Amino acid sequence: MQIVVPVAAPSANPFGYVSPTTAGHVADLLGDAVDLILDGGPCRVGVESTVVSLVGPPAILRPGGVSREALEEALETALDLQGPSERPRAPGQLAWHYATRTPLRILAGPATLHAPETAGRVGLLAFRQAPGEDRFTAVEVLAPDGRAETAATRVFAALRRLDGAGLDVIYAEPCEETGLGLAVMDRLRRCAARDSGNGPG
Repeated sequence: MQIVVPVAAPSANPFGYVSPTTAGHVADLLGDAVDLILDGGPCRVGVESTVVSLVGPPAILRPGGVSREALEEALETALDLQGPSERPRAPGQLAWHYATRTPLRILAGPATLHAPETAGRVGLLAFRQAPGEDRFTAVEVLAPDGRAETAATRVFAALRRLDGAGLDVIYAEPCEETGLGLAVMDRLRRCAARDSGNGPG
């Protein structure tokens, strides 16, 4: 007989860094600090859970794997989205979180239209396709199919690969903030905030 129970536990990574989505990521980050890593395969959703407050008017404290639209349909009411807080009520509410060690900057649109400064070793987190020109040292494409759900499953692993590529800066193309695109952009903004003076140290 199979018994399934929920587990309440902290994220398996150092505070503030990019979340792990595979057992290999956990091993890279924690190494000998843990005795056992259970490998259940890559995370199916990619981004963390959605956190909703029902104390007072319903509000999303952290956008995540359940979209705002799905929650509003289920609750039959509009949901406010709470921004960063110095006194968070839920995980992932600090302005600075999910951050790469390499500075990340979010472009105003596609790299083909909003060409970034490319001095030094520059990486690109492209949304749908890599630019045709050879301006970047490393490129990761989040959603070749154009779906925010695909981007959500790949965003953290892609950030980790770019962070390990010895880059001077990472540029990220934005995506539409509908469906899971809201959670993807939330993670990218909090990652970028580390280099804007909002992060510790």
